[in-house]
Amino acid sequence: MSCTSLRGDILSALRTQSEGNIQKARVNVEVYLHHPVGIGEHPDIIAAIQDQLDIIAHEEERITMIDKHFTSHHHN
Repeated sequence: MSCTSLRGDILSALRTQSEGNIQKARVNVEVYLHHPVGIGEHPDIIAAIQDQLDIIAHEEERITMIDKHFTSHHHN
């Protein structure tokens, strides 16, 4: 495995992980929005949704940083 291939695999894995975390948080928000009474461990639905939105924002920022600093057109 070449360094270029390994580099691409690592960046792809990081991106895929972030995309998966975004999808998971989006589904959680949808559950909270459509079935808030069924979430017994989260009496504060607004705070629970806000936590999931924070996860989405964090992961989107991570993807942006990968694209900005580590994509092939920026690689020296």
